[in-house]
Amino acid sequence: MNLFTAIFHSTLGKKYLMAITGLLLIFFVIGHMIGNLQIFLGPESINAYGAFLKSKPALLWGARLGLLATVAVHIWSAITLSAKNRAARPVTYKVNRSVAASYASRTMIWSGLIVLAFIIYHLLHFTVGAVNPELLALRDEAGRHDIYLMVIQGFSHPLVSGFYLLSMALLCSHLSHGTSSLFQSLGFRSGQQKIWANRLALLLAWGIFLGNSSIPLAILMGFGKEALK
Repeated sequence: MNLFTAIFHSTLGKKYLMAITGLLLIFFVIGHMIGNLQIFLGPESINAYGAFLKSKPALLWGARLGLLATVAVHIWSAITLSAKNRAARPVTYKVNRSVAASYASRTMIWSGLIVLAFIIYHLLHFTVGAVNPELLALRDEAGRHDIYLMVIQGFSHPLVSGFYLLSMALLCSHLSHGTSSLFQSLGFRSGQQKIWANRLALLLAWGIFLGNSSIPLAILMGFGKEALK
């Protein structure tokens, strides 16, 4: 109980919680992106991938519930740490010292909340089917859920793709600063280590942005249009 209290009530414990949950979320985003990029291999590949996941309901729902718990702990840690930092400095500086801070670091809370709104919409759109329920009824020739056609139809709407691209930009801005902070929490504090950690964080963020953004951009440019006929 003392360890539990130390983790959830101390500043250091919350920082470690945010770092660990952030790392888990990075792994999820990368894995999710790799799975989604199978759309470029054609309907057979991504539909078979989706059918495999649905054939393992315990694994699928365990991963979903674990992801939601991870997101909740990450957001709780971030908000409580931010509130504690503000309470520790109730009087604002006469000179704005945020000039030296990156734009990403100064907007972490807001970008995180917008990304959360996107995740909720994304789940309602492609997972729950509350936005376009007809998308979940699509079937391919093998009787599987036609994920390929669902994604093509979903991202054929410019507003949907635009919101997705904006959210990816904010997510990757969030990831860039978050990954850099993660390395710092793990002890990469010296000058050269910090430089390489920041470069790796930026490279990771750009890789995820380009990978995820390539899907709606390709669809808007005509990829998969033959499936809509």
